[in-house]
Amino acid sequence: MKKLASAIAILSASVLISACGYKEKIDAAAQRAQSDAQRAEAAATTAQTASQTALAASQKADQEAGSAQDSVRRANDAVARLEAAFSTSVTK
Repeated sequence: MKKLASAIAILSASVLISACGYKEKIDAAAQRAQSDAQRAEAAATTAQTASQTALAASQKADQEAGSAQDSVRRANDAVARLEAAFSTSVTK
């Protein structure tokens, strides 16, 4: 009976020691996972900020392109008026 109790005590102690070793591994893995999750969240935030910046730049480029098209139209109109004025002055 004493041998059985001793064997159970030794077995319990070895299981407890093994469990502590696994707990350290589990804790280390949990810390790595948490660190990875934080890095992923930071990367997602950075990507979202970059996306918003790109959207604003795209909208600004669209506005500038519209302004450039207006400038081209005005320049073409001015050239047409100048040509018309020149044409009438030459024919007089």
